[in-house]
Amino acid sequence: MEYKIKIFLNGKETMFNVSEGETLIDTIRERAGLKGCKRGCDSGECGACTVLLDGVPINSCSLLSVQADGRSVVTIEGLSNGAKLHPVQQAFYDAGAVQCGYCIPGMVLSAKALLDKNPSPSDGEIRKALSGNLCRCTGYTKIEAAVKLAAKRMNGVQNE
Repeated sequence: MEYKIKIFLNGKETMFNVSEGETLIDTIRERAGLKGCKRGCDSGECGACTVLLDGVPINSCSLLSVQADGRSVVTIEGLSNGAKLHPVQQAFYDAGAVQCGYCIPGMVLSAKALLDKNPSPSDGEIRKALSGNLCRCTGYTKIEAAVKLAAKRMNGVQNE
């Protein structure tokens, strides 16, 4: 059975015909053509498929597309303003936190959600917010530094 759903994808009202068992990651990647959302474990454990659903980070591999009907979904492609990166994206780049890049879209979206809710998070709050996003490269030191840098910049602190 197919369903017609409406998603506010990256701020744009978008209609999709989806099957009843289709997950949001499949709709985003295959129907919308947005490849920044990565397929990882396919069980909601690694966070590579993280998107923001009404501002809250979720694993899009674990949500049926019909559950996103009428809701706002932001992917990594929706953060930048043309060629201008979002402050969180720029901080990840500037801090050298990108590494291989596979997990970074999910990390960036989780960090954005954290900073939207808590503009000055503690180290523990950053670790907790990113705990659903796994990095298999080298570690989390630069990623945590990037979130702190983004927080400072978003709070108006430019040089530290």
